[in-house]
Amino acid sequence: MRILLVHSDYIEFEPKEKAFKGAEDAQKKKERIDDCLVVFTAVEKGDERSKDVIVQKGTAEITDVCRQVKATTVVLYPFVHLSSSPAPANDALDIMKGMEAALASAYTVHRAPFGWYKSFTVKCKGHPLSELSKEIRVSKDEKKEIVSEAVQKESQLVSHWYVLDLQGRLHKLSLKDGDVVGFDFTAHRRLETFCRYEMAKSRIVDKEPPHIKLMRRLQLVDYEEGSDPGNFRFLPNGRLVKSLLEDYVTRTMVENGALEVETPIMYDYEHPSLKSYLNRFPARQYTIETPNKRVFLRFSACFGQFLIAHDMNISYKDLPLWLYELTRYSFRVEQRGELAGLRRLRAFTMPDCHSLCADMTQAKQDMRRRFEIAKQVQEKIGLSVGDDLELGIRVVKDFYDENKEFVTQLVNDFGKPCLVEMWDKRFFYFVMKYEFNFVDALDKAAALTTDQIDVENGERYGIRYQDKDNTAKTPIILHLSPSGAIERVIYALLEKSHMQQEKGANPTLPLWLTPTQVRLCPVNDSFIDYCTDVAQRIASQNVRVDVDDRTESIGKKIRDAETEWVPLIVVVGEKEKASGAFAVRFRESGEVKNLSLDELVSTVRDKTADMPFRLLSLPRLLSKRPVFIG
Repeated sequence: MRILLVHSDYIEFEPKEKAFKGAEDAQKKKERIDDCLVVFTAVEKGDERSKDVIVQKGTAEITDVCRQVKATTVVLYPFVHLSSSPAPANDALDIMKGMEAALASAYTVHRAPFGWYKSFTVKCKGHPLSELSKEIRVSKDEKKEIVSEAVQKESQLVSHWYVLDLQGRLHKLSLKDGDVVGFDFTAHRRLETFCRYEMAKSRIVDKEPPHIKLMRRLQLVDYEEGSDPGNFRFLPNGRLVKSLLEDYVTRTMVENGALEVETPIMYDYEHPSLKSYLNRFPARQYTIETPNKRVFLRFSACFGQFLIAHDMNISYKDLPLWLYELTRYSFRVEQRGELAGLRRLRAFTMPDCHSLCADMTQAKQDMRRRFEIAKQVQEKIGLSVGDDLELGIRVVKDFYDENKEFVTQLVNDFGKPCLVEMWDKRFFYFVMKYEFNFVDALDKAAALTTDQIDVENGERYGIRYQDKDNTAKTPIILHLSPSGAIERVIYALLEKSHMQQEKGANPTLPLWLTPTQVRLCPVNDSFIDYCTDVAQRIASQNVRVDVDDRTESIGKKIRDAETEWVPLIVVVGEKEKASGAFAVRFRESGEVKNLSLDELVSTVRDKTADMPFRLLSLPRLLSKRPVFIG
């Protein structure tokens, strides 16, 4: 902020006409203030990020000059021409009003109307301190994070907690000495853990989750010290797993009728619809100064898809209409203590599918359809609805009271009781959302699938459809992420594998996601060429196969394959070469089966049927592979 302080015998000003549509109300009459300190003020771009600090520092500068010149009357006069880079008008006015209020306790304060062309006359007293200019700047340490109203309000919301059973009965929950009481959790221990975690509302992680060691040991993902915390580097095998998940989720949505789009990752912070939505979404944003404007990095695909929908010509016959994008990437400034490997990130890949629905009846029908698709997605990924996931429903009381049957239907579709968080009043843009939650080895929960019933953004973004009576109407919008963030899915799969290992099982990834599906281990160097030929034939059938051609003992090769979670390990020697039959070690079960080459390929193809395929991400010969970690 720039200010020019003029100790004056008087100032006279008269509003003439509004400079822009949003100017504040004022009367077109001349006003005169005698013996005053006139503060010509220009609030600059960037000041809006730290309004409180700017107000505090600006007030301190003005107070200091008042003390020196012994002024008791202050005139705050908006004068944008002091700067070539003005702040947005609404933010500038907020700061002017903030200084007015702060000075009012000690001085008589007048403020010239904001947003007007004005004529003015000022008579400067002419002493050495009568003309001063100041720049008000915010240091790095003083800058405050921009936090949406939704984030601020989220901690103030009063939640009522229940378990909703398959018969539609609500069981009121409470925490007593860290225990959840109000429902018999004997047959639902994971639900009990989930309830305890959610009701405590603490997201801080004080112990390293097991998946972090696994993602590094398997050379999937690693930290990136050259970036902001919560941003990771995906190594070839990790990129392969991530790509396969992306392929599967996107294919599923398109097969079910979604229209795939691609939208920008950054948006104008001052766009009226976007700014309003920012304050209704409980997420912290990254903001950036471009050469043209202040922008924020998207935290979902909502912005781009809603702006597309605003420009579309939509008929009631088109509804429900699905728009889908796999956002690479979405961004949220998660709290540092909450960052925990792949569980909670600041940059993540989010499949996001919005459905435009004609009315609440259609919205509920479509949500149930999408609910079933989401269950299928999670099961195919390798997460069992029955064994690995818990259902959470967040709902406004009025909506629940009017739609109990619908909510109970969702719980029955899920197949087991769920946690309900109920709010007396609606603050967010949705009246209800559900989540499929994974509970990890540290008893922390993370939402994967989620869908929401949005009753605000159709109107906020001016989205319309032409109804059968030829009138324009506003749709209800559903927000579905069928899998949740792709990185978080990998976290869940690794945590699940760790918990399997803790129970004595061999940890594995689903076969379709495993970077190496088959490994050939020649007993000595004389069989490397034969293994290379066999591997080529296997690979031609869309199976990821590699060859351990290193100069190591066969025992070491098998142990390393086990360490890398290779699901099918084949030892190749004279017997195998002569007979064409291979003893195949199945990692998951520990069994060894004799299979022909065709049977080996069929085994993999049968277990990965209908799932996406990508080529091996590393050289086929292990001797040619670099080591990324360690």
